[in-house]
Amino acid sequence: MKRPAAAVNPWEGKSEEELWRVYRRTHDQKVRDWFVRQYAPLVKYVAGKIALGMPQNVEFDDLVGFGIFGLFDAIDKFDPAKHVKFKTYAVTRIRGAIFDELRTIDWVPRSVRQKAREVEDVVRRLESSLGRSASDEEIAGAMAIDVREFQQIMLKISGTAMLSLHDIWYTGEDNDKISIAESIESPGSLNPDTIVEKDEIRRVIVEAIKELPDKEKKVLVLYYYEDLTLKEIGEVLSVTESRVSQLHTKAIMRLRAKLTSFKRGIV
Repeated sequence: MKRPAAAVNPWEGKSEEELWRVYRRTHDQKVRDWFVRQYAPLVKYVAGKIALGMPQNVEFDDLVGFGIFGLFDAIDKFDPAKHVKFKTYAVTRIRGAIFDELRTIDWVPRSVRQKAREVEDVVRRLESSLGRSASDEEIAGAMAIDVREFQQIMLKISGTAMLSLHDIWYTGEDNDKISIAESIESPGSLNPDTIVEKDEIRRVIVEAIKELPDKEKKVLVLYYYEDLTLKEIGEVLSVTESRVSQLHTKAIMRLRAKLTSFKRGIV
C-alpha cells in the first residue's frame, strides 16, 4: 500500500521577516501558530519578572496564562513596516495583558489602594508647591508620620505602583493610547527631540522622568530598559533589594502625580 506523501511546509527556509509579510497578507493560522511557539518563552520571561514583585497569592502559572493573551494580541497587531523589533513590541503587550488581568481580579487590598492614593495626592500637592521632587522627610512630614513609617508604607504599596505604571492614558488623537511603561521602555523616549509635539502626554511623562531624583531614574531605566532584576539593580546602586522596591514605587507615584496635575491643567 502506498504511503501518503509528507505534507510540504511552504514556509521552510523563510526568514522571520518573510513570515511576517506572509501573515500580514494572509493571516494564516499555521503561521500564527509558528509565531506563538517561537515566542512562548518570552511570555514566561515577562511573567517571571512580574512575579518577583507580586505577593505569594499570585500564581506564576496564572501570570503566564494572562500573558499568552498579550502575545496573541501582539502577533495580530504587529506591523513590521514600523521598523520596531517584534520582541520589543510583544514585551509591552504581554506585560500589559498581565496587568490588565491583575487589575480585573483586584488582588490589592482596598486599604493598600487607599493608602497609595493618599501618598500620591500628597506627592502631587507637595511637588507642585515646591517645584521639585520632594524628599522622603518632606513627604513623611506632610503625612504627619516619621520617615521609617513612610518607607514601610512604600513597601506595602509597591504592587499598586506596578499597576499604575501600566495605566492607560489617552492622548486624544484618534484614541491613541500611551502608558508610563511604554515611555520608559523606549530608549528614544528619553530624548525630547524624538517626541512628537502634539503628543503632550508623552512629553509630560518624558519630562517627569528626566526630573526624577537620580537613583529613581536609574531604577526605572535599569528595570524596564536594561531588564535587570531588583536584586541586580540593588548591586549596581549599592542598596538593598527592598530599597530598590521603594525607589521604584516612589518614582511611579511621582510620574502619576505629574500626569494627574497635567490632566487637571496644572502642568
